[in-house]
Amino acid sequence: MTDVELRQLRYFVAVAEELNFGRAADRLLIAGPSLSQQIKALERDLGVRLFDRDRRSVSLTPAGAALLPHTRALLERADDLQRRAGRLAGSEAVRLGYVNWLPADLTSRTAGVAQVHVDAWVAPSHTQAARVADGSLDLAVCWVRDEDLKRHGLRARLLGADRLYAVSPGTDTGDVWARDTTVLLDDDTNSWSSWNVYAEQLAQDTGAQVVPISDGGITGPAFFDHVRRSRRPVVNSPKGQTTSLPSDLVRREIVGPSVHWTWSLVWREGETRTGVLAAVDALCEGVGVGDLGLHASDAWLPEGDPHR
Repeated sequence: MTDVELRQLRYFVAVAEELNFGRAADRLLIAGPSLSQQIKALERDLGVRLFDRDRRSVSLTPAGAALLPHTRALLERADDLQRRAGRLAGSEAVRLGYVNWLPADLTSRTAGVAQVHVDAWVAPSHTQAARVADGSLDLAVCWVRDEDLKRHGLRARLLGADRLYAVSPGTDTGDVWARDTTVLLDDDTNSWSSWNVYAEQLAQDTGAQVVPISDGGITGPAFFDHVRRSRRPVVNSPKGQTTSLPSDLVRREIVGPSVHWTWSLVWREGETRTGVLAAVDALCEGVGVGDLGLHASDAWLPEGDPHR
């Protein structure tokens, strides 16, 4: 067995599938006599006859038929090993864009897999998805819907999720029903297109109140001013998840349903580069929908969310 080579096993599979040495040789791009010699050498090393052959026909022996599926499985494992080894080379540069959130351990997850360069241009989700589609980026962390993926020719895997909450004045930190909240929509669609789509769907599904604004107050000090003027708790956007609240405002959990925002890692459908695909696997490995609470009985995601 020490003399058996993967090359000979590939020859065995080719002949078994063609049941014709001439066609198998053409497929393998080698001479017919050389293929015959290699098969004989493999039979000698294995100690069994793999084929019954005469001038007119070739057929698998019982031993050959029994060994064929195991040989295919062995070759698949060898191919997988080669792919993994290529990924560990980590020499390919991968450009990654984002909106406002990245995994804290991004560097350690991708070390040895690819050279991931985080793009300095922080842009809205719809912009980053379009940049992946046009080749300006290789990957992006953003919010997308199924229709966005189809339109841009992208694929997506779940990378993270935020459970949104409401903000209100006063000291009451109790839970608030989704139907009793306000959600802001900004008329600047260049900046807030994805949020507006999400917020409108949230209002439609839960009964939350929609309040149009035109000052960019989805986040930041302007958002806090809207909260102070509102008679209802206001839903916080994912861009404000980690912002500290002023002392006169409090955070309240949204229930009935709990409201979630997903972060997808997106890449082009036809992507074949090892470094890009390896980075996807490394970043998304172990990220589970269940672990993020997205399949809880009271969890809400908008229609068309790829992780719904």
